[in-house]
Amino acid sequence: MLSGKFAITIHILTLLNKFPNDYLSSEYIAGSINLNPVLVRKEIANLKAHNIVESKEGKNGGTKLAVDSSKLTLKEIFEMTFETIGLGYAKNQPNPDCPVGKNINQHLANLYADMNEKVSAQLQGISLEDFSNQF
Repeated sequence: MLSGKFAITIHILTLLNKFPNDYLSSEYIAGSINLNPVLVRKEIANLKAHNIVESKEGKNGGTKLAVDSSKLTLKEIFEMTFETIGLGYAKNQPNPDCPVGKNINQHLANLYADMNEKVSAQLQGISLEDFSNQF
């Protein structure tokens, strides 16, 4: 299932791209997103683990982009959030004796796989820089 992680991560990276020479605090970033700074720091930790951002501690600390935004695609960012498109399945296991119930989950899985391929193909062609230039 989709969560807001992709949107939060894109927001963070777009903000960092707009201020390339500044270390932005998690409080400042959280204020832009209107989100708790703890959740922002959690996403920043994921970005640090992928070497996308660098952080500095202390009074003038914060986070800044550590990669060239023209070479980072939205597909790569999407994959960093560990998300795939899936709209879910029924809470209860469908009836295996029903002609629809016995196959519905497999058909939904195929549909979701196809959706992910199409989304990935579209996101591959958009860099963080391209996205950020809209603001």
